[in-house]
Amino acid sequence: MSGDHGAGSRDGKFPFPWLALAVTLAIQTLVAVAVYCAPVMAPVAARDLQVPPSAIGWFIATVYLGSMVGSVTAGGWVARFGPIRVSQVGLALCLVGLALAASSSLPLLLLGAFVIGLGYGPSTPASSQILVRATPPSLIALTFSIKQTGVPLGGAIAGALVPLLVLALGWRSTAFAVGVACLVLALAIEPWRTRYDRGLDVRAPRSLAAAAAPVLLVLRAAGLRQMAVASFVFGGVQITLVTYLVTFLTESFALTLVLAGLVMAASQVASVAGRVLWGVLADRAFARRTMLGLLGIGMGFSALATLAASPGWPTWLLFVFAAVFGSTAVGWNGVYLAEVARLAPAGKISEATGGCLFFTFLGVVVTPPAFNAVLALSSSYPAAFAAFGVPALAIGVWLLATR
Repeated sequence: MSGDHGAGSRDGKFPFPWLALAVTLAIQTLVAVAVYCAPVMAPVAARDLQVPPSAIGWFIATVYLGSMVGSVTAGGWVARFGPIRVSQVGLALCLVGLALAASSSLPLLLLGAFVIGLGYGPSTPASSQILVRATPPSLIALTFSIKQTGVPLGGAIAGALVPLLVLALGWRSTAFAVGVACLVLALAIEPWRTRYDRGLDVRAPRSLAAAAAPVLLVLRAAGLRQMAVASFVFGGVQITLVTYLVTFLTESFALTLVLAGLVMAASQVASVAGRVLWGVLADRAFARRTMLGLLGIGMGFSALATLAASPGWPTWLLFVFAAVFGSTAVGWNGVYLAEVARLAPAGKISEATGGCLFFTFLGVVVTPPAFNAVLALSSSYPAAFAAFGVPALAIGVWLLATR
């Protein structure tokens, strides 16, 4: 379609890449639903599996362990097979993972979490390849931010729809239904392969050994290395919000699963608006590094604000708190990915993105178990949230001080 152009169209005069954005946004949204349906189902599934609801942290950590593998190997797979084909395989893996996770066996559930992560991990490197080819430099932060709204959109859909499906179908059938939706989208995007799966390199590396190359690329470049450090911390704060908010609200505020899911949905909707706004500001008003520093400070203070939370808070205040927290802690990714794309060496955008995401996902892997440890020691969700807000605040100040 006329809205999409190849990499050679770099003069900033071509139209907004609507088609590329629509395809990548749909993929990002649905793989996010596949991941974020688990925290919403946790209070019900935990009772069925006879584990504490906070154990959802181990499930999410395992998901992102798989995402680490999926993201660092994505560069070679995308170069060899194309971003659409890689995205289709990722969506299919989400179905397989959700089907395994819906079993009654805890080992199979954890294996399913890892497989979901393998499907989720390549989605961002693949979409980055599509968007960079189709987007003028003057709109890159906005375009990446809009595409990355798929993550909170997926969280919002999970928060609003999954509790209703759980009540109607049960959590196992709900998990399988989400997986089937992923497969349907994988089939639906097949016509776009001829447009986006071009210029393939059949000699591109695709082994696990080659996965070290994107990580080394990041470690050797000072700008990319700094982005990786920031994303390690920011990713950890983001996952604490997404993973534990529903359980926090049901256990500490005695909210119903449906109402707690709606509060989570509000946090994700706010982050959708935030991602777009932060993208516009990063393109028009601030340097992207400055924008990321401000967001780090915002999410740090939001996490610390949980220390003031109490069961006496009115419901509307919970929604406001969740919206502010979500807009910062879940709203930084698009600006971050645009900055990574800017800092990447020529022809290495997928590799740089995958390498940086390795560290993002590493933060997401180690944070839930650490959160559980703080929770066990303090018996306080606010204390645990605050413990991970302090590093985000520090990173935000550092990014501003070292511009």
